Formats: sequence, C-alpha cells, structure tokens
Amino acid sequence: MQTLNGRTALVTGAAGGIGRELVGALLRAGANVVAADVAEARLEELAQSIAREKLGEGLSTRHLDISDQHSCAASVAAVQARFGTLDILINNGALGMGAIRDDHMTKLVAIEEITPEMWDRFVAVNFSGAWYLTRAAVPAMKRAGWGRVITVTTSFFTMLRGGFHPYGPVKAGLEAMAAGHAKEFDGTGVTVNVIVPGGPADTPMVPASSGLRRTDLIPPVQMTYPLMWLCSSDADGVTGRRYIAARWDAAASVPDARRASEAPIGWPDLATAPVWPGGAPKA
Repeated sequence: MQTLNGRTALVTGAAGGIGRELVGALLRAGANVVAADVAEARLEELAQSIAREKLGEGLSTRHLDISDQHSCAASVAAVQARFGTLDILINNGALGMGAIRDDHMTKLVAIEEITPEMWDRFVAVNFSGAWYLTRAAVPAMKRAGWGRVITVTTSFFTMLRGGFHPYGPVKAGLEAMAAGHAKEFDGTGVTVNVIVPGGPADTPMVPASSGLRRTDLIPPVQMTYPLMWLCSSDADGVTGRRYIAARWDAAASVPDARRASEAPIGWPDLATAPVWPGGAPKA
C-alpha cells in the first residue's frame, strides 16, 4: 500500500457503503481524513467502527449538506485551518433513486413521478455539490502544486437509461464536469479523475426490492484499489481518466490493472471535430 502520511483528504458521502471503504483505506495509508455526510447518526456509527479497528487517530467527522454552497466553502476552510492543507477531495456524496421510490429498480420511475423540487434536489446534491467543493479546494491545491480531485460517477448505461432520472443525467453532467476540470487544471499539479463501480454495488442504494442477490453485487472495497493508487505520488500527472473499479484486479500489477480498467473520462471521441469558425476552438 502507498503511504499517504502527511496528506489530508475530505470524503463526502462518507457514511455510505462506498464512503466507509474509502475512509478506511485512506486512514490505513496514514492520511488525515475528514469524513463528511449529511447523516449525523451514521457518521457517529462510522467513527465508532473506525475506533474499533484502531484506525481513528487521523479521523474527524463533519456534518455537511453538499447542496449548500456556503457549507461546502466553510468545510474546506475548516479542513485547511485544522490541518494546514487539503490535498485530496473525494466527491462521493450522492442522492440515490430510493429518494423517489424504493422499488425503482423493478419499476422504473416515470417523469410524472418526479417533481420539480425533487429534480432540483438531485441536481444540487449530485452535481452542484461537487462543483462547490472543487471550487473551494482547488486554489490552495494549485498554490501547493499538488492535489487530487477524484469523483464517483456511474456507468454509461445508467446515465442513458430510460426511467432512471434524475440520477442518470445528473451523473452524466458530473462526468463532463470532471473532464473539463482535468483539462483546465492540467499542468498545475492538480489531477482530476473519475471512478465508477462498473455495475450495481453492494450498498443501500441497491435495495432489497431490486431482487438482486447481494453476492452478485460489486463489493464496495473494489473502489479503494484505483482510488489509493490515484492518491499516491505514483499517479502524479495522471489526469482526465476514468476507472471501472470492478475491472481493477488488486492482485495484478498496476500497469495490468490500469489496462483492464482505465479509459478517458467521458466521451472525448465525440469532441474531436467541432464545427467551428477557423477550424477549432482553443483547447
């Protein structure tokens, strides 16, 4: 395992199934970790679990509603004030389709069921929250010449699936945002990459009503394998990439694991020939 001694990470959605695994992996590598979530009771459960594993020295928890821009900015400032730095931002927090209806996987959600207020809530949590935090965190990362922004999106199938709104299209927007930020921050030392499970993961976002066997779902720990490599110094300069965690073999060499799981963020092949006065816009 790569050491992250001296690094500080902020993980959103930290009390969920994937978030818990990310927090634990970062702590084991020696990082200071601020675990942020809107669910205070589950944050307390996380802290107790980490304490039982004797990993809690570098952990602090913070209640955070990522849909609130002021809370996002205040959280980043608080992390920087306490630790002197925020090196790693993990945009993992998200609202799942269960917020609309528990049986959404067996009976897809029709547009008539989605209120404008619910649509706005999904956009605020699953899309705007990552932008608020990135905007707050990146300036200091640029000054330091080193930083990681790692965002959890979803499979292209889910993004384009009928009856899976607002979750699918909002995650597609998150993927596009990460692609643009990777290009914008290129050369500053701040890298931007995306991790996806690759299919349904064994978290509460896949309810029992789905009918899927839990043993057939992707273990959340899979997300930690590409994440920990991306957070390491070995990944300096690696940016604008997406990793399908289910295809990252933890027993393989890093080059082999990358070949099996890595691709460019988003849809770069669709952006190669724009109709543009003079030929092409500035990259």
